[in-house]
Amino acid sequence: MVDVRLNNSSQLAGFSKGADLKYFLSAICACDYVYLDEFAPTKELMEGYKGKKISWKEYEEGYSSLIRNRGCLDELVALCRRHKNVCLLCSEAEAVNCHRRLLADMVASAASVTVEHL
Repeated sequence: MVDVRLNNSSQLAGFSKGADLKYFLSAICACDYVYLDEFAPTKELMEGYKGKKISWKEYEEGYSSLIRNRGCLDELVALCRRHKNVCLLCSEAEAVNCHRRLLADMVASAASVTVEHL
């Protein structure tokens, strides 16, 4: 599991706080957990969208630009090529307006992998 949340340790995360989730995934599922905050949106970008100061299209463009500028996509693409299944985790319930979908689309395009939204 690749955690791409902006904040994986807030009180709102409940049992899904990074350290707890790492333990549960290992103990229950024999699944690895890694927190890669370089794939999280900035606080400003997230607040801009949540506060309705920018549109979803502007958010998409901002997030895509952020990932390109960070130059970190190759790291995730390599991880996806090494492992059969990779799960991206964030806080949004639906993938429609979520950066994990944008990121999954970028990885799918770069790595020629299939994306399934759970």
